[in-house]
Amino acid sequence: MAAGMMTLKLAKELINNTGKHSLYLMDEPTTGLHPMDVDNFLTLLNRVADSGNTVIVVEHNQQVIKAADWIVDLGPEGGKNGGQVVFTGTPLEMLKNGETITADCLRKSL
Repeated sequence: MAAGMMTLKLAKELINNTGKHSLYLMDEPTTGLHPMDVDNFLTLLNRVADSGNTVIVVEHNQQVIKAADWIVDLGPEGGKNGGQVVFTGTPLEMLKNGETITADCLRKSL
């Protein structure tokens, strides 16, 4: 689903599911979005989570990773050389203590 359509669908869900607790699982929802649109999308995700819902996002976008409440980083590489949990923690913990490719990329983006 295109990122813009996903944002609209999520906004509609937020309006229609008031008082319900749902699980939202998203695979790279910010692909193709402008950085300003990513900010708007993150604001919407925070509203969804603050409403008592659970949001799980699979993402490579550093802007999204830095905004996460909790990170589960899989690696150490991709494909057959990946799939292991190489880090779990907050973005701040990853920046301070993470010894992964993702942690290195986040540090370089600051």
